[in-house]
Amino acid sequence: MENPTLVMVPCFSGAPWKLSQMTELKGWPMKTMKLPDDLDNLESLADFVTREVKELDSYCLVGDSFGAAISLVLATRNPQGLRGLIMSGGFARNPVTSTVLKILSFLVPYFPGIFYRELTLRVHAYNLRSKFDIEGEIPWSQAKTKQFFTEWTPHKAYVNRVRAAEKCEYVSKLNQIKVPTLILTPEEDRIIGPEAAQIMLTGIPNAIEQVLLRTGHMFRFSHPTLYSGHIREFLTKTATIRSS
Repeated sequence: MENPTLVMVPCFSGAPWKLSQMTELKGWPMKTMKLPDDLDNLESLADFVTREVKELDSYCLVGDSFGAAISLVLATRNPQGLRGLIMSGGFARNPVTSTVLKILSFLVPYFPGIFYRELTLRVHAYNLRSKFDIEGEIPWSQAKTKQFFTEWTPHKAYVNRVRAAEKCEYVSKLNQIKVPTLILTPEEDRIIGPEAAQIMLTGIPNAIEQVLLRTGHMFRFSHPTLYSGHIREFLTKTATIRSS
């Protein structure tokens, strides 16, 4: 009996996962991809992932942050071959409540170039920070986050993903998800907040939550062994995920 492929859906940056960092998942087939820059809604992004998995008979979606929202949307469709759903730092509706971030989101389409790189991305990195980042096996920082987004996320893509997140409203569809679901939540998440995980936990049948202590929103990057270890534990214990 073969394990399903773990399909790692990228975060807001759009960058493919570094699969080599998921050390606790060795032995599991894994696949990732880069998100397209020109899509501004989650349905179209879910269509994109659908095309990426069309050759897979059995798979689990593993989505981080914005990628968790994409994975959630696809899971509500109950596609053939989907065996499980794992989300970290995800959301079923637009989680941004900060007035400052809302203003910045409104302005960012009109200010590319240095404004985008030196203001928008700095503010974005600031809101993704955690006091626990430095404790990770890969010590993380706001500067690393900004550099990561500078490298992988052009202005056009950032604007489109902001629009997609703003239009996210899938709370009423959560009960349509029929596969075993794991919600990984960092102890401190300044940009998403604890309510987002609670909404998904309440709405998705058979969902469970695991809070990773002393981690922040960027815990996939700062604590990859801990992060992938909890995924492996869930996959191992959830017999229904194994392909039949």
